[in-house]
Parts: sequence; C-alpha cells; structure tokens
Amino acid sequence: MPRNGKEITKSTNSSHHPCPSSQEEGSESYSCLTPQPVSKLTIANWSPDDQPREKLRDKGPQTLTKAELLAILVGSGYPGVSAVELMQQILERCNNNLNTLGKMTIRELMDYKGVGEAKAITILAACELGKRRQQETPEERPDLGTATRIYRHMHPVMQDMDTEEFWALYLNQNFRLIKKTRIAHGGISEVSVDVRIVMREAVLCNATVLVACHNHPSGSLTPSKSDDNLTQSLKNACNIMRLHFLDHIIITDGNYYSYNESGKL
Repeated sequence: MPRNGKEITKSTNSSHHPCPSSQEEGSESYSCLTPQPVSKLTIANWSPDDQPREKLRDKGPQTLTKAELLAILVGSGYPGVSAVELMQQILERCNNNLNTLGKMTIRELMDYKGVGEAKAITILAACELGKRRQQETPEERPDLGTATRIYRHMHPVMQDMDTEEFWALYLNQNFRLIKKTRIAHGGISEVSVDVRIVMREAVLCNATVLVACHNHPSGSLTPSKSDDNLTQSLKNACNIMRLHFLDHIIITDGNYYSYNESGKL
C-alpha cells in the first residue's frame, strides 16, 4: 500500500520458494540456503583402524580383505569411489577369485573406470608374484644348536676384525637362526654392551633362544672378568624374559671358547 505517497513493491521469483525461517525481522526480502550434496569420505578420512595401510601396519596383513590389499597397491580410485571400492568392483566380476584376476589382461583391467595402464600393470605384477611365491621352497635357516656350528657361522664375519664387536644371534625353539645383529662395536681390547638392547631385539623378532658372540682380536681364548660379568648379566636377563641363553662364544681367527661347553653357564 502507498507509504508517504510512494508505492512499495516486493520482488518475487516464481521459481524459488522463500524460506520463512530465514526472513530477517523488519525486512521485505527472503533468502534460502540450497542443500549441498553430501560427499563420500575418502580413505584418508576413514578411521585409522580402517585405513588399509595403517590396518596392515598395526594388525598384520592377514586382517585385510583382498580388496584392501589391492587398494594399497593401486593407491587411489576415482572421484566418489575409493581405491577399496574400485578393487571390490573388479573382484566382484572375478567372483572374488585372485586366480581369475591374474588371468585378466591389461586392456581388460583398463576397461574399468579409474584403472589406467600403471594400475593394471601393478595388479598383474602382484598376481604374478603370488604365483611365483607358490613355486618357491622355504628358505632353510641354519641350525646353530652347538658351539661348533655357531663358530662356523660367525667366523667368516669376525675373523679379520682388528677391534672387538659384540653380536647377538636370535634363534627359534629349534635352534634355527631368525637373525643376527651387531649390538656394539668397541676398541682393541674391550666392547661395551647394553643388555637392554639385546633383550629388546629378542622381543621384536620373537626369539626364544639367545646366543652371545664376540671376538678377541688378540687371539686369546681366555675370557676376561668383564666377559664373565656380561655373560652373567645376559643369563639373568634371559631368565627374567623367559629366554633360553644357549651360549656365549668368544671367537678368534681359527678357534673359539664356549661358556656352555666349559660348564660356565
């Protein structure tokens, strides 16, 4: 209606409906928020427990599905579809059978949206590695159940050293070598060893048997007082950690001394 001799009109748009809740008090105009589409979460936004790489790191590869393992290799999907979902699509067409997947060609894989040549090659390379692993025989771990075998195994490593080094050999319950690790590097006549490091490595590799080994560049096979003290410290630590302390071997170029064979354990 006229106000002060002038007519006030309100502009309307027939294609948009005003939102009464958004009307400003004392205003003749209206505004309306347009609903935004909800985007899907990418793998990076997933819980760390569900992200394939983190899941493998924290829980082991056996906890991942085939799609999750393949997603780690291809790295990404395409907008709106994660790498895991992309691999699920491909596996569904293969009846979730990795053998069938391995028979696909690069061109057939590239027919899927989000799969380029690089991803197709990566998938087939992984399948080929799986086939070749089946053809391999398990690696034979050396049996180090006696002082002589330990000496023969470590002599090539330590025979030419002109300073003392301390090594720890970590074995399974069948005295098969899991790994050997140089713990400390010393001087001409002594080496300082942190027993905590020796024990930590044993726990990390799930060893049940420990062998200590160090060299005497002088050629002397007589253990020193510090050698005796270290041996006792290692034995005490193994008792606490429920590890079997098999032996402490002193190596020279051509011979060895065994605490176990000498009845000092």
